[in-house]
Amino acid sequence: MAAAAAAVFTMLTPTGTSFAIDHIPCKDGENFLKIWSHLGGSTSVDCYANRGRISFGGWWIDRIYTGNNDLIYYDSNGADVRINRWTDISFPNRPPKVRVIEIL
Repeated sequence: MAAAAAAVFTMLTPTGTSFAIDHIPCKDGENFLKIWSHLGGSTSVDCYANRGRISFGGWWIDRIYTGNNDLIYYDSNGADVRINRWTDISFPNRPPKVRVIEIL
């Protein structure tokens, strides 16, 4: 009976690995998503790994290096902007105010 229950459980459990985006320490030479941003008088440089979506809190983005990640950011104006991997882009004059970032 226990073996039958285990077999049914195995067949009903999804296979594969699920991923959630992680805010990680930035390290030189790594190819993670790296974002330079500001809000008010504060500035920040943040790195992210793994597929998923996370709130960015309405910070203004000054620069993005996608590393080996495809990215979509959702700005406060309602635009969804995709940026392909290996892209380094700066926004010196009109930085986007971002609500959410998503690694694809």
